[in-house]
Amino acid sequence: MPINSGKNLIAWFLRPFRPQTKQYWRIVLLCFVAASTFWLLNALNKSYSTQITYPVSFVYNKDRFIPVKPLPEEIVINVTGKGWKLLRKTLRFEVQPAEIFIRSIPRNNYLLGSALRPSLINVLDGLELKFVVTDTLFFNFDIKTSKTVSLKLDPNQRIAENRFALVGAPSIQPDSVTFTGPVTKLDSIPEPFILRLPNQLFSAPASIEVPLEYEHTNLIKADTETAVVAVNIKPLVEQEYQVIPETVNVPRNRNVTVFPPAVLVRYQLLEDSVLLLNKNSFKVILNMATYNPQDSTVTPELVQKPAGTRLVTLRPVKVKVVLHK
Repeated sequence: MPINSGKNLIAWFLRPFRPQTKQYWRIVLLCFVAASTFWLLNALNKSYSTQITYPVSFVYNKDRFIPVKPLPEEIVINVTGKGWKLLRKTLRFEVQPAEIFIRSIPRNNYLLGSALRPSLINVLDGLELKFVVTDTLFFNFDIKTSKTVSLKLDPNQRIAENRFALVGAPSIQPDSVTFTGPVTKLDSIPEPFILRLPNQLFSAPASIEVPLEYEHTNLIKADTETAVVAVNIKPLVEQEYQVIPETVNVPRNRNVTVFPPAVLVRYQLLEDSVLLLNKNSFKVILNMATYNPQDSTVTPELVQKPAGTRLVTLRPVKVKVVLHK
């Protein structure tokens, strides 16, 4: 019995919500929408005081000045006005930003929020400004200028593979680049601007696209992002040649005997230069001023070599020298 009584009570309670026709719930929904609309329209016609965020815009000569840091884009203000006006400002419908004019580099890099009252009052359009909640706006402007520097390949970077050599100076296109940005930041751009090729050794002529890498890329812009470096790489051949060294600074009234009597000169040169090489241009000396009495040796010194020879080495590194009367 108690269970049946409970069911009857629930059925009695739900009886008014039982649809009488197929359109019952549609009518209920329409009534709810109409009531909500009337409530919303009535609420929007009332006046309110609230805080809103409002956009600000810096007006300046972009050819003369550049902001070093991102500029503030909005402030918080307290206003009074009709709900319609507040809704439109909140949703940013046809909102005119409050303008901040920068006509020269400011002495201070901040602006008090209260100083924006005149600009805000002119653009609030139906809202009454009570006070500016944002205390201070911070910004930093600098003079905008340009700097042109030449491009140069890093002279300390190895380019050619073993038994290959770079012939002539590399070609760089363009040969210079112009950077534009804040004058204080452009001081970090070196002159000349050094380029480094990718970590790759070449065995043939090549043209390599090299990106320009520098600091403050968010503020400094270059008129080109890459440079093309052309290098002429040719093969080298290795040769050997025996040279009889010349002994210098020999003590007076002393003679010397050298062992071995000849020094082996090992060198590399371009293939097309082999027939033009004058091997007699190699000159090696034994400077007795560097004589080591402990082991009776002198280190050979190369004092002259033919043009075009590279990676010249001498063997042996030390020669035996005997002094006698």
